Amino acid sequence: MKFIFPQNYNFKNKFLGVIDYTTAFVNLIWDIIVFTISNLLFSNWALKIFILVIFCFPLLLFSFAGFNGENIIYVFSYFLRFLLRQKLFLYKK
Repeated sequence: MKFIFPQNYNFKNKFLGVIDYTTAFVNLIWDIIVFTISNLLFSNWALKIFILVIFCFPLLLFSFAGFNGENIIYVFSYFLRFLLRQKLFLYKK
């Protein structure tokens, strides 16, 4: 069976068909950083789990829900550019 993809179709490799590999890598790095900091600062397991859920779960949700299939690195760069130069986006016609 042959599948014909149109030339303008953007085929991206995804982990488990849901999340981009770069986004999964960013999530993994962020989770490791938060995990090591929580291990260094806190000794209570309940507090460690609470800190991990508070800081890691929102990024994971944004990664899965996504911003219309946009890569999470691009979303952060657009958001940072907007924060640094708001006049450029608000007053440009």
